[in-house]
Amino acid sequence: MPRDPRKLAVFHRAHALALAVYRLTMALPAEERYGLSTQLRRAAVSVPTNLVEGSARITPREYRHFVGVALGSAAEVQYLLRLVVDLRLLVEDDVAVCRTCSGHVVRELQNLLNAVSRFEP
Repeated sequence: MPRDPRKLAVFHRAHALALAVYRLTMALPAEERYGLSTQLRRAAVSVPTNLVEGSARITPREYRHFVGVALGSAAEVQYLLRLVVDLRLLVEDDVAVCRTCSGHVVRELQNLLNAVSRFEP
């Protein structure tokens, strides 16, 4: 039976992260439209998307795989946020909301991954 990702707090936080990243990337310079902006958006959207896809999988092992992919994407968002600040494309104040949200998402996904791993044979 499929799991309902909407019952997970981390799914809602990941969705909020994707929305915040979309708003944030609108402030990036136009020359980054096909560079960092696209990469950051794809990584952010990958987090809730993988939670949804994993929730539709049958076995705990498959579900665990997609939670792991979501975790990797959330970590990628964290790095890309650091990169845009280090490149001085945005200032720290601009990325603070996304940075805080991505930190919560990473921790919550790590906890979910640990919980799912307990059910794997």
